[in-house]
Amino acid sequence: MPVVLRLEGARFFFYSNEGRPPEPPHIHVRRAGAEAKFWLGPPVQLAQNDGFEAATLRRLTKVVEAHRQELEAAWHEYFA
Repeated sequence: MPVVLRLEGARFFFYSNEGRPPEPPHIHVRRAGAEAKFWLGPPVQLAQNDGFEAATLRRLTKVVEAHRQELEAAWHEYFA
């Protein structure tokens, strides 16, 4: 489970086994027992949410958007 970014108490990561066939580039975000999954797009889109409140999801979406290129580059580097 490579962690790509740590910010605002959250870990931004992907699982090393992302299924067969592999899913499109995305990032998981975990903080305080909650987890969300965002497609990196563009545009960035929420794919799943387990426990985050709407306001937190809006903030996390902005963080993912701001770091999208970095997150996607890490995805491609790992799965190349």
